[in-house]
Formats: sequence, structure tokens, C-alpha cells
Amino acid sequence: MATREELAFIKAARAGESKAQLALGSRYLHGGNGLPRSNGTAFYWLRRAAQQGVDDAWMMIGRNIPYEQVKDLSAPTEAAVWYEKAFHAGVAQAGLTFARLVLDNAGQFDGNSHARAIGALSFLAGQGDHQAQWLLAQQMQRAGQGEGGASDRLKAAMPEGGFRLEERLIAEAAHAGVEQAQYALLDKAWSRSDYDAFANGAAPLAARLRERNAAAIAQMERDVDVTSAVSLSAEEATLLLRFAQWGLHERQPDPDEAGRLLELAALAGNVEARYELGLLCAKMDHDGNRVFMDQGLANFKKAISWLTLAGDGGSAPAWHALARIYSRSIYSQRNLNVALQYLERAADMGLVEAQYEFAQISWRNRRDDKFNDVRALYWWQKAAEQGDQNAKQALEDFAPRPRADNWAVAAMAQLSDKLRNANPFLSARVELAATFGLTKAEALLIDVKNADYGHCLVVDICDYYARSKRRLVTIATEAQRSTLNRICRLFGDVDCSFSGMEGNYRQRQYRLKTLFPETA
Repeated sequence: MATREELAFIKAARAGESKAQLALGSRYLHGGNGLPRSNGTAFYWLRRAAQQGVDDAWMMIGRNIPYEQVKDLSAPTEAAVWYEKAFHAGVAQAGLTFARLVLDNAGQFDGNSHARAIGALSFLAGQGDHQAQWLLAQQMQRAGQGEGGASDRLKAAMPEGGFRLEERLIAEAAHAGVEQAQYALLDKAWSRSDYDAFANGAAPLAARLRERNAAAIAQMERDVDVTSAVSLSAEEATLLLRFAQWGLHERQPDPDEAGRLLELAALAGNVEARYELGLLCAKMDHDGNRVFMDQGLANFKKAISWLTLAGDGGSAPAWHALARIYSRSIYSQRNLNVALQYLERAADMGLVEAQYEFAQISWRNRRDDKFNDVRALYWWQKAAEQGDQNAKQALEDFAPRPRADNWAVAAMAQLSDKLRNANPFLSARVELAATFGLTKAEALLIDVKNADYGHCLVVDICDYYARSKRRLVTIATEAQRSTLNRICRLFGDVDCSFSGMEGNYRQRQYRLKTLFPETA
């Protein structure tokens, strides 16, 4: 309970007396004498005193109220002024808070404020402040990636410049124990494939994470469902994932230990860890080959559970792995239809290996479904767009090859505007034949409206011409697409059968020979 003296201070502070506000803020900072310790209440009174120009108020704010609290207690533009003043008055930690207020709320400050914030970080980093070193390295990364307008100011403030200085700052902060910097340093080592450096730095962090989640690991070791809460951030889960991946590629890998690390990361929501754990449970590598067969049997039930979670989380390789599992005879619940569904799902998500594989299966089974060949061509094209050479080679057999001596090319030379206007449908069929290399029978009998499948032209006149054979022609260029679109619009309401306005096959042949005698 507040004493009479505190009550007098409160009354005077509420009346607007700056000295009472300063004294009350100071007492709330330290607590005692009937008043609880409360940084939020202390900041409230110190702020009111600072607004009246009391220097000691902003000095106390800069010295005692950290960034994590002030960002929720005051507008950044107001608080930054007090922290900058405290920094210039010799309070080092106030400079760090000032810089964070400015750089984390860049849109609310002008270029001069940004330059002063970078200058404060540079000064503190040069004095050995490891938090400042880490923050300055982050700003250099953002400037290098083109984020914000800090690039020129950083170059002016740090004449050494470049990635070498950035990495030195991160390394110094990491070695001093700044955890975020440690993770950033390990991320750089992993990205440049320096796996020895990564493993050396990641081992103590992984051990710390294991210790923090010891209860969950104990349940994993007993092979029971994990019910204990797993405490991992996104970057910590990524570290465990990568450390497990590194361990699995060592000369003497320990799949059990790697599995525990992967399961921790998977329980924390890391999609790639779920995929890797699913593969490990199925004792399968990324290419579908069997691995670790001398270290126990595959657990397909657990593998499918984790791979399904990974697939639902957006992992196309997880669906591909599930397709491989369901297509194998060693799996007791082998189901080729389910495998094909998962394979198509992986293809839909853009996995080039799944696209080519699904195209191959569709082509082999083209007699089971007359649209399987159309489906195969579609996925070959998708895989070819991503650079798959096998798909490109498969598509060569379906490319349109109009030759110079083709009948339609000769007929096109005779095609005038008068002829087009008098015989629009025949003219369009001749143009279609010249564009896609069709024979006379194909050009005259093709059902133009139903032949266009978007990615290919299906040439199927078997119902009218028994000697023909169904074939597909890819639509490879914009010019071909444009020509086909125009011709399809022309035939939009036309009956292309023998009962339509074009007549039967003999009538169409006669019209072609009459109007284009050189094609006879």
C-alpha cells in the first residue's frame, strides 16, 4: 500500500508537476516503499516528464526501458528522440534501442534518421557490442538484397563494405553467443556446402535443443506417440533438419539418432523434415532406392503418415515418394490406382520427375483409355518446359513437320482472298493442313472443333477413313496456336460430320480437286 509520501507524489504528478512525475517514474522503476515495480507504469510517468523537457527523464528511459517494452508503449518517432539523446549523453544501450526503433519502422522516419541509426550501430559495433554487430550485419544483408534504401548509407558508414565485413560481423556476434547470429552463420556455411563448418557449429546447438526437448525424445526412444510439447522455432527446426541430413551422409550414419532429430523438427511443423522422416521410415532415398536395410525393417505405416503430412504441407516430392511406396510389391497395401493418383498430384505441383514418369505411364496405358495419349503429351510438354531432355526427345515424334513439297503448302500458294471468301471452310482446312502437316484425308475429315485439346491437335478420322491411324500433333508456337484458334472460331457452329454443310468425303474431295487442281 502506498505511503503518504507516495500519495503526495502521485497527486502532484497527476497535477502535471514534472519533478513529481520524474520521482514517481523512478520509484516505479525500482519498486519498494509501497509501490510495485513496473516498467510500464514507470515509462508512463517518465514519458510525461520527458515531454516537459526534463533531461533526467529521457536518461532514465534510455538506461532502463529496453526495446522489447518501449515498442509497445510509445510511438517510434516519439521514443526514438529520447533514446538518441540518451545515446549521445553516453548511454550505450540507448543507441541500440534507437537504431532498432528507426530501422524496424523505416517508413516512419526520413533518410537522415536512417543514417544516424546506421551510424549508431556502426559506432557500437566498433566498440565490440555484439548485438550491434549482428543488427548491422542484418542491415548489410538487406541492403545487398535490395531491400529498402539503406545501401548507400551503409557503404558510407562502413568503408570496408562487401560480404567480407558482413561475415566478420556475424562471426564476431556468433562467437560472443548471439544465438541469431549463430544460426545465420550456420545458414551461410550450409548454403556454400561447407558441411564440416556447419557440423562443428551445429553440434552444440543441436545438443542444447535435444536437452530442451528431452521429454519428447524419451518418448521417441520408447517408440510411443509423442505427447510432450516440442519447443522449437522455425530456424531451430531447420537446424535439426540439416544436422540430421548431414549425419545421414556421414561414413557411419546413425539412422536412429537422425530419426529423432527429424521427428523433433517434423513435430515443430517443418515440412521438409516430415518428408525426410517419411523417407527414413520407409528406408528409401530421394531416388526411390532402398537404404539402411541392415538396420531393421521399414515402417511403412509411419512413413505414409509423415509423407502425407508433408504432401499436405506443399511438398511435391512427398507425394512422389508415396506413389513409389504404393506401387511396390513389398508394401502389403500395394495399390497402383492410389500410386497413380499421388504421382499425378506431384506432377500437378510441378515436380519434373513426376511429370515425366506420369507421362510415360499414361503413354504405356494409352489403349486402356483413349485420352491417355493426350494426357501423356501434356505432361511431356510440362516436363520439357522445365528442361527435361527425355521429355523433349519424346515430343520430337509429335512435332508438326509441314514440308515444302506438302500438298497443302502448294495449295496455300493458290489461296486468294476471293477463294477464301467463296469457300471459307475448305480454305481453313487447307491452312490447317499446311500449319500442322496433315494429309489430304486428315484435312478434309478432321472434326476441327473437337480436335483441339489446348496443348495438342488430335487427328482421329478412323470413323470415316479406315486406313488412317489416330495421331497427335503438338501445338508448339504462338503462330500455330493463333491459327488454330481462328479456325476453331470459324467452325464453332458448324456440323463437321457428313450430314453437315460440307457434305460427304467424295464431295469434299471433288471440291478440293476443282478449286486446287495442282493438288490432284
